[in-house]
Amino acid sequence: MQAKETRNIAIIAHVDHGKTTLTDAIMRQTGAVTDASATMDSNSLEQERGITIYAKNTSVEYKDTKINIVDTPGHADFGSEVERVLRSIDSVLLIVDAQEGPMPQTRFVLKKSLELGLKPIVVINKIDKPAADPHKAEEQVLELFLELGANDEQADFTVVYAIGRQGIAKRSLADESADLTPLLDTILEKVPPAKGYSEGEVLRAQVFNLGYDNFLGRLAIARIYEGELKYGQNVHILHDGQTPRKGKVTKLFIFKGIERVESNIAYAGDIVIVAGFSDINIGETISDIEAAKPLDAIAVDEPTIALDFVVNNSPFAGREGKYVTTRQIRERLERELEVNVGLKVSFDNGDSCKVYGRGEMHISILLENMRREGYELQVSQPQAIIEEREDGKYEPFEEVTVDIPSEFQGVVIERLGRRAFIMQDMIMHENQVRLILEGPTRGLLGYKGQFIIDTRGEGIICSRVLGFKPFAGEIKKRQSGSMVSMAAGKALGFSLWNLQDRGQLYIGAGAEVYEGMVIGNTSKGEEMMVNPTKGKQLSNVRSSGTDEALTLTPHRPLSIELGLEIMSIDEYLEVTPQSVRLRKQVLKETDRTKSRR
Repeated sequence: MQAKETRNIAIIAHVDHGKTTLTDAIMRQTGAVTDASATMDSNSLEQERGITIYAKNTSVEYKDTKINIVDTPGHADFGSEVERVLRSIDSVLLIVDAQEGPMPQTRFVLKKSLELGLKPIVVINKIDKPAADPHKAEEQVLELFLELGANDEQADFTVVYAIGRQGIAKRSLADESADLTPLLDTILEKVPPAKGYSEGEVLRAQVFNLGYDNFLGRLAIARIYEGELKYGQNVHILHDGQTPRKGKVTKLFIFKGIERVESNIAYAGDIVIVAGFSDINIGETISDIEAAKPLDAIAVDEPTIALDFVVNNSPFAGREGKYVTTRQIRERLERELEVNVGLKVSFDNGDSCKVYGRGEMHISILLENMRREGYELQVSQPQAIIEEREDGKYEPFEEVTVDIPSEFQGVVIERLGRRAFIMQDMIMHENQVRLILEGPTRGLLGYKGQFIIDTRGEGIICSRVLGFKPFAGEIKKRQSGSMVSMAAGKALGFSLWNLQDRGQLYIGAGAEVYEGMVIGNTSKGEEMMVNPTKGKQLSNVRSSGTDEALTLTPHRPLSIELGLEIMSIDEYLEVTPQSVRLRKQVLKETDRTKSRR
């Protein structure tokens, strides 16, 4: 019989406001992990980038109460992970940076929480930052609650102040504290206990996340709302409007810390991992009787951008990759669809697959994972999805929040204005300014690199998808032209030295190139054919320019994100386990000229 009371919470916030750090500190204090280096960001990409990509579960025990915690991503591209999680828990910890205050993703996740009737606990984190202003951040959070239509009970939220990195929490700024006890006590007081198990109750559990195991296949991560779930139990999978399907629980796991532990039985209130259902989907209900009423379905936001995944056919194809065929790429994308619900793939495009995602970061993470697994492929330029409706064309719009030193506001407003963005609000604070603008996703594609240059690396830009709105018309972006190699071989320092004045180079001396490969951009904006393999003419007559020193400016190596941002519509980004190259879709210049005619 179920012994412990259970609390189910999710930790939500904008990217880099300290969700994972705080979750790690809670696990260490409650003894859920003993290794000081153990972290919720277990994926190698998450550790390298310092961001959370996948929602993950942990379970800790405090004062004889089991607390299930779901750590969620803060980046807007992974918003679909957050939406599903919020349906499976009873309260949220809303983390807000004491210096930055609420940011776009704070608004997005809070809006979803309030709509579901949850009552958040607000944690003002990073109160030790030099420019931290906890009182101002708290006021801004209250304004945001009221703006998003919070009811009186939700707006009367509890506030806890924290330094997640040091594992300290306080109920009042004047309090002395050495650990997170005030936060854990607040969770026990304010989060309603999960409805426990009652004898003879019908089983109802809802799947809110998916996993994949090479031995067990598809795994369903589910919250049990009523009844009990047993290992080996025969169950029915229910979905509104669909015929119920039968299945059997072949493995049942519960969480202990970040580890999954095999169990024979789980009760109402528990979050479990279930194996045995190869076709189960998010939002479906698991029940022990066919006539049970399914729980309300979980909606996932639609993708906003699309691009083609194509087999690599460049002259360097097959040199580094282990998986290079259309069949292998398709199988890998099919596996990704098992767990990545924000992604959609159309396989009926012949040799290519049309992939639909939530943003450039969403797609670049998938490509980075694929190249690390040994895949080799090419992708086309990301394009915003345009919907044809009865009353005209619609496209995805985004709200962009920009925090910059006030000296750069003119250039940022001008650049985004050209990309069809309209100013909604401007907040001045000493030498800093926060701009809030709205515009089409199309206008934002390829802008982030330019933003870093315009603000000299001192600006922060983040966005959230607002939904589909009427088409914003033509957008003229000033494209820098491509510097395209007209020869194959090794790039020589002498040749690159002459080319570096014409634009930014993506390769260094000694790099192998092929005809049609893009080796840099041109500052004047036209496409330029160049020969990076041309050496110095040597003769036995000495001339005045002979002894000139060759000083090469450091090149800008291509990454997947940079490539997706700067590529033109007639180019492919070639992604292999060791290299990222940009190339023309048609390699020979004569063929490109013919196709343009």
